[in-house]
Amino acid sequence: MNYLHRRHPPIVHRDLKSSNLLVDKNWTVKVGDFGLSKLKNATFLTAKSGGGTPQWMAPEVLRNEPSNEKSDVFSFGVTLWELMTVKIPWANLNSLQVVGVVGFMDRRLEIPENLDPRVSSIITDCWQSNPEARPSFQDIIQRMNGILQSVPGAIPTPVRRNLPS
Repeated sequence: MNYLHRRHPPIVHRDLKSSNLLVDKNWTVKVGDFGLSKLKNATFLTAKSGGGTPQWMAPEVLRNEPSNEKSDVFSFGVTLWELMTVKIPWANLNSLQVVGVVGFMDRRLEIPENLDPRVSSIITDCWQSNPEARPSFQDIIQRMNGILQSVPGAIPTPVRRNLPS
């Protein structure tokens, strides 16, 4: 995602979610399903074309307001929450209810208290109501690398040397 967002113009995926992430035999994750992606030629995108999955979508997208690459950051936060909790986001709500609670009531998924506070902080930052307050993927990468490097044995030494800084 960092690569896509750093293109000129940036490429916004618009449907980032766990089922669009592909994992190979070496545990390398690739982003797939670019059916809704758009080049950001202007300062914003609109969701007039519809599509996407409300459970992972940013509030501004759910309200059909202008959006940009920071909407993908919100979706990443939902995906990270899903990975950390092993739960389906908003499983007890239908899509229309998700639009209401996330898009108009500004509610977020509950973050478990026992989650590493550094990970909780990333998720919370990705879910900021103001898209401009959300981190970039470059910021997220740096924070995630810091977490991974602090966990003994989390990253094999050869991989650790090749991590982007």
